[in-house]
Amino acid sequence: MLEAFGPSLYVADGPAVPFFGFPYPTRMAIAQLRDGSLWVWSPIALTPELERAVESLGPVRQIVSPNKIHHLFLKEWAEKWPEAVLHAPPGLARRRPDLRFDAELGDAADAAWADDIDQVIFRGSIALDEVAFFHRPSRTAILGDLVQRHDPERMKGLKGMLMRLDGLVGENGSTPREWRASFLRRGAARAARTRLLAWNPERLLIAHGACAQQDAGEILTRALAWM
Repeated sequence: MLEAFGPSLYVADGPAVPFFGFPYPTRMAIAQLRDGSLWVWSPIALTPELERAVESLGPVRQIVSPNKIHHLFLKEWAEKWPEAVLHAPPGLARRRPDLRFDAELGDAADAAWADDIDQVIFRGSIALDEVAFFHRPSRTAILGDLVQRHDPERMKGLKGMLMRLDGLVGENGSTPREWRASFLRRGAARAARTRLLAWNPERLLIAHGACAQQDAGEILTRALAWM
């Protein structure tokens, strides 16, 4: 279930989950840090096969979520690896008081992964902030919902039409329009975009839709031009 995405970076796809009546695919990433431990991003449903694949890579030490709506499977991962540090993105600790978070993500990378991964928060929305990451060894930008590029072949019927109107389908996919409108103060988001592009990412790994092995900077420039 785990596939190599780039040097020291792996990806796994999970089942679709309902989100406001729309079937959303799920995807997670795992980075193998320099000390051999694992950094887990946006974990999907945990299966015995996935558990074995993860444990073959190393010990899970860090679990993160990109935003407050990527939380469905955090509990099972935290319970399976209780020694791991569970990091909350802005707003999630209040939304999930049943989870014991050990830290909250900020604009500075945690010391545990600062040598391998950088990060920045896209702020300014009254609805949702998102933490974007950059995996240095593979030059991969990692985003949750900020950029979506759903498969055109699966976007059929009325729901597919609505997803297309929302600008979320195909290689020119972007940010949901209703989320764009919630960025009442875009200066902070533009600053985050500048920092993200300054990392000069080569690859793009996203939770929803097609990832890319090249031209990540061009894709992100186009997808985030609305800011």
